[in-house]
Parts: sequence; structure tokens; C-alpha cells
Amino acid sequence: MKKVVLAYSGGLDTTFCAIHLSKEKGYEVHAVLVNTGGFEQEELDNIGERAKKLGVASFKVLDVVSTYYNEVIKFLIFGNVLKNQTYPLSVSAERILQAKALAEYSKSIGATSIAHGSTGAGNDQVRFDMIFHTIIPDVEIITPIRDLKLSREEEISFLKKHGVSMNFEKAAYSINKGIWGTSVGGKETLTSDQALPESAYPTQVSATQPESITLTFNKGELVAVNGEKFDHPVQAILKVQELASPFGIGRDIHVGDTIIGIKGRVGFEAAGPLVIIKAHQLLEKHTLTKWQSYWKNQISEFYGNHLHEGHYLDPVMRNLEAFMTDTQTYVSGEVKVLLAPYRFSMIGVSSKHDLMSSKFGSYGEMNKGYTAEDVKGFTKILGNQTAIFHKVNESLGHEND
Repeated sequence: MKKVVLAYSGGLDTTFCAIHLSKEKGYEVHAVLVNTGGFEQEELDNIGERAKKLGVASFKVLDVVSTYYNEVIKFLIFGNVLKNQTYPLSVSAERILQAKALAEYSKSIGATSIAHGSTGAGNDQVRFDMIFHTIIPDVEIITPIRDLKLSREEEISFLKKHGVSMNFEKAAYSINKGIWGTSVGGKETLTSDQALPESAYPTQVSATQPESITLTFNKGELVAVNGEKFDHPVQAILKVQELASPFGIGRDIHVGDTIIGIKGRVGFEAAGPLVIIKAHQLLEKHTLTKWQSYWKNQISEFYGNHLHEGHYLDPVMRNLEAFMTDTQTYVSGEVKVLLAPYRFSMIGVSSKHDLMSSKFGSYGEMNKGYTAEDVKGFTKILGNQTAIFHKVNESLGHEND
């Protein structure tokens, strides 16, 4: 039997793939769940038990949460990356690490094929395939959902036929859960005018009284929440998620251009990521110079788009990460955030690197660093070329018309 590694989450698509590949195509299926965060151990155990009942040869969990943070999430925070100023790349970022981990695992067990449950209409097919082509170019890539052009209704019918018992009503929504947010796709996201129902979101709103929290950053990395220090930023991220998600914060629908050139729409829930990014961005506004902010914004926009489209292994990404890391040298301090039902707001920052220091004056009131005469001379010089342009061309009148 040919050995295939299957990217497995236990959802509708990968459950179909497991049965199709083992029972209809005769493969020795090795199901692998690459954990990028968001799973409790009990969930992982249940997913493993269900996988074995489907007839797979083995089930393996690869924990890449720390690697995911160190190699990807950290730079999404440094760059304040939000696709189309909306989406924190919850799925696209984790797919890169999942693909890398799956490729390495397939090499370790000598698999001749690797499979994933991506459809033919989304971005994931490109992300997985590009990573696989780069790391394991000689391994066959199998994509049953894409190749058979299956609808979710057809998949459900197939699974019922094979005696699979699962919550098919919930399976009507494609949910991808990770430490950097959860994406939610369903019938409403296939339209342009419908919102996801409350029940489609994994976390239901339970907090009603506003509360403030304090996030502590050290060189751009989140190290403490409400004064509680953590050994690793991953723990701090999970703490913010725990505090913010009961308010229904971080819900939205992202509309963007897919890698294959069509418009795509997906819902998401990312309370922790959005609060952290906005808090980090506010701290940067106080600690970076104008031109540091300007160039980092340009680089971050490209970095997010390049990552979104699957180009993580492009060496230019390492160059951009080096730049972003260097900009974080003085991005340290505390940020206060107000959490409330369905919204959050920034209260303010406290940092010894705050460039708004009162030592140099107060905006709109007085300045201690220069005199009125200094400003008069500076203003003349600053606008000198523009003044020359107008004097020269006004004297010529309309003779060039």
C-alpha cells in the first residue's frame, strides 16, 4: 500500500479525505493534526479517536505553537499586520507552518504522497502546494475535494453513506481554529450581503460589564497581562484571548482578493490578535520616529500580502523580518485597553521611551526645545522650494499654455 500523509483536522473535508483515500483509493493513511494553538487536550484526544475509527493507519499531533509564534506571529505583531486593514491572517499564517510541519513529517516516515482537504476555489490550495513543491518536490500531492469538485452537501451525503456520525449542522460551517484567531466560512460568506448568525461563532458573548486590562510589551513582544508575567508570549496571547473573547470582540467578515484572482469572503473571530495588534500599534506611535513608522508600514503591508499568498519561504521575508525586529528596540511599555461588549478601545500608554515626553513641551501649548525665531527661520527654509516654484511660474504667466 502506498503511504500518504493527510493534513487532518477532524472537520468535514478531512474526514471525507480519510475515508476516500483509505477505503476507495487503497492508501495507507497517516492522519496528522498540526496544532497551531486553540485546542484543548481533550479535543485532540477526541479527534484522534474519531480518526482511528475512520480506518487510518495512524494519527499524530504535531505541536508547533511555539515555532508558529517565533517564526510567524511575532512578525505579524511587529508589523501590526491586518489584511485590508481588517483581517489578522488567522488562517493564512498558520497554513504556512502546518504545511512545513507536514512536509517534514512526510519525509520522516517515507511517505510517497501527501494530501490536504483544500477546495479548488480558495487560497489554502496554493499555500499548501507551494510549500510542498519547495520542500518535498518528488512527493505526490493529492487533493480529493478539489479534484472531485465536491460541495459540502455532497461530502455530508458521502459520510452519512459510510456511517459517519458527526454534527452535520455545525459542519455546514468550515471552522479553522488557531492561536491567532478562528475563521468561520459558511453559506452566508458565499454571498455579498449576508452576515454570519451569532451561533456560527465559536465563542458566545457572556461578558456584559466593561473592564480595562493592561498589556506589557518588551521590545515589541507581549510579556505580561494585568501585571502577570509569562514565560512565553504564547501564554500572554492566550490570556488576552481569554479576557477579550467573552465580550464578542474581534468578530468581522473579511473581503479580499484571493491568490487565484477571485474575491473571497470569510468570517473570523480574533479577539486576542486584534487587541494585541492595536495595543502594540499605539505603543509604536509613541516610541517610533516618523520615518521609522513610515517605512515599517510599507514593509509590513508587503510582508502580510506576501505571507498571505504563500511566499513565506521567499528569502526576502527573512530580510523584512530583520528590519522589523530592529525597529522594536524601544517598543517597550504598558498599554491600557478598555474591553466592552462587541468593541474595545485604547486608553493610553506608559513608556520610558515615550517620544511625547513633557520634557520637550506639550503639543499645541508650548515647546522647550526651540525659540519662536527658530521656528520662523525653519518655516522659511522648509517651504523655500515651493515658494521659488510659484514665484518663477507666476512671473511667466500663461505663456506656456
